[in-house]
Amino acid sequence: MKQRIFGWITVLVGVVLALAMVEVAAIALLYVEEGRYTPAAELFQRTQNTYVRDATKGTACRYVDTLYPHPYVAFVHHANPPCGLPWVNNIGLFGSDYPVLKDPERYTVILIGGSVASQLAQNQAPPAPRYLEEELNKKYVSPNGKPWRVLNGGDGAWKEPQPFILFSLYAGSVDAMVSLGGFNEHYDFRPFAAERLEAPASNFLDVNPFVADENFGDAAIGWVMGRIAGTLALNPILGHSHAAYLIIRGIEATAKGQDTFKSNKKTSIRGMFALPQEVREDPNRLFDVQLGLYQKYMRAEQVVAADNKVKTAYFLQPIPAWGKVLTEEEKRVVGDLSYGDLYRRIVAGILTLRQQGLPIYDLGEVFANEKGTIYADHIHYWRDDKNESPGNRLVAARIGEKLAETWGLQRKQ
Repeated sequence: MKQRIFGWITVLVGVVLALAMVEVAAIALLYVEEGRYTPAAELFQRTQNTYVRDATKGTACRYVDTLYPHPYVAFVHHANPPCGLPWVNNIGLFGSDYPVLKDPERYTVILIGGSVASQLAQNQAPPAPRYLEEELNKKYVSPNGKPWRVLNGGDGAWKEPQPFILFSLYAGSVDAMVSLGGFNEHYDFRPFAAERLEAPASNFLDVNPFVADENFGDAAIGWVMGRIAGTLALNPILGHSHAAYLIIRGIEATAKGQDTFKSNKKTSIRGMFALPQEVREDPNRLFDVQLGLYQKYMRAEQVVAADNKVKTAYFLQPIPAWGKVLTEEEKRVVGDLSYGDLYRRIVAGILTLRQQGLPIYDLGEVFANEKGTIYADHIHYWRDDKNESPGNRLVAARIGEKLAETWGLQRKQ
């Protein structure tokens, strides 16, 4: 009996020592990769950008589990258990409900764009800051003298024409429109991009099984892997393990690598938005085609606004790849910055729309004098545990200044 107990103890000690060696090896590998010791909890946070993490914090749900199909803008969010978000409004976005008619007791602005626009409006449950709305109410008198209300008109991975479509749907319900974008659109300008600017993000396929039926097996694998990764990350022990982080990072990479766009069918999403071969192979021609499409939707927004007597202003968002000296902390999280020149070329192309009367502004240098940390990941702004965010405050302040200049706003005393 003693020999059996001793044998089990020996095996247990061997397992513990083996796991300890694996953990030490993982710490060493990540130390070389990071250039410093990084707690596993911090590494786990990086497996998702801040926008995705906000929607799944404290749960084993994946971001896709919070999404809901929309007939016109491809995908929004839902408030249905178990993975729904209770602060989703009546149209599937975060923040205040959308009115059917203009609210005579407010001056209502719709802020359209992607996830950065959503965070600037409000993408978390109250009392999270409503950065732009607070800035406007604090410093400026609205055109009708009523309190400002900023509706969130952005969502993760949205790009044109989703902002244009949303604005078109609700242009009769608002007094003004502010556009904040550029970053999500730049992906379709990269050399050898295969689809037009309008091609939907993979989220559309995730919430439309009929479209993805040909690749259901790949989608199912990705779903299972994502759930495994989420569950392990929440474990009180494994959530602090560097070895577990490396395993989860590998699982996530494999899940994200499931290409649900592949199709052998005659009619497919890829086929609907495919660019001709001669365009894909010529970077300059590709750029011109995508820029023309981007400009088209901004001009269309201006036409819809004029028809509905809605004030407008357009802003091209700042990026980590240009306009700021990054801190060491930022350098570890912003990822590849080689897109900087391409993005600035897009900005220059969009700014030519000023010649057609569109009030367009470049926010590229808004962080030029900031020495501290602004970025929390590849594009979103850092926030503290009370959701205070220097980046969002600075962007809101600059937008407020330009709106006052463009719309002739009176500044509060």
